[in-house]
Amino acid sequence: MAIELEPMIDEPALIVRSITTALVVADIHLGIEWDLYRSGISIPSRMKYGLERILGYIREKSPDRIILLGDLKHNVPQISWQERDEIPYFLESLAEHAQIDIFPGNHDGGIEHLIPRRPDIRLHPVRGSIIEGVGYFHGHTWPDPGLLSARYIVTAHNHPTVRFTDSLGYSVTEQSWIRTKLNMDILGEHFRDPLIKERRGKENVPELIIIPSFNELCGGVAFNESLDDDLLGPMFSSGSVDIDNAQVYLLDGTCLGTLKNIRRMEESRPCTGKRKRKVAKK
Repeated sequence: MAIELEPMIDEPALIVRSITTALVVADIHLGIEWDLYRSGISIPSRMKYGLERILGYIREKSPDRIILLGDLKHNVPQISWQERDEIPYFLESLAEHAQIDIFPGNHDGGIEHLIPRRPDIRLHPVRGSIIEGVGYFHGHTWPDPGLLSARYIVTAHNHPTVRFTDSLGYSVTEQSWIRTKLNMDILGEHFRDPLIKERRGKENVPELIIIPSFNELCGGVAFNESLDDDLLGPMFSSGSVDIDNAQVYLLDGTCLGTLKNIRRMEESRPCTGKRKRKVAKK
């Protein structure tokens, strides 16, 4: 089965072509405005802006399915009045154009109560599943071990960015795509699964693609300033993801090279305090 992954230029969205075509979007965080309001920041809802943006992707790419890769809603542990009002409408609007696959994230507690009862909207397990040869899960949990049989695994959760700081202390942060490999030795030790152990040391280990956050209000994690234990999710904190050799791409398609080389740049400043603490533990 031929599989093609195509990030949309200048957009935090991925097109996956296999038997059918899928549009993948992650970390929409509907309802974040209510959370900001409770913190003293008042801005109008941006749900319709986000919906129109995704409908633009649909008009351009004509996908057969839309994969929402976690954190569709924002507020935890409760469901806000804004989410109760907006999420059913948002999903109904998208379902008019394609099948919807929802992979719940850490912000999606209670999301099953907001999903319209339609056969073309499916809620997947928290630990993910495979669709047409590609594994999907949000990233806040260990993946289902079955995902490790896929050629590609697409995840989210960390809102990946890169940040560069000049000599005057001025910083520029850009959303980014991260593409890397998994460490099958560590995963094999965790899962103790014969399939995983069989694939240790082989070249056909799955590629991991980390998709940027759709909602720009959420901020992100600067991967070039982070160590494994600074990143979110057990796969990262355990060392199951090869971060040093990860390839970094900006939304416009620019390849910045590997993270280990980006970190050597004078403008790339690591979290020195955390690095010192890590050294001190040894």
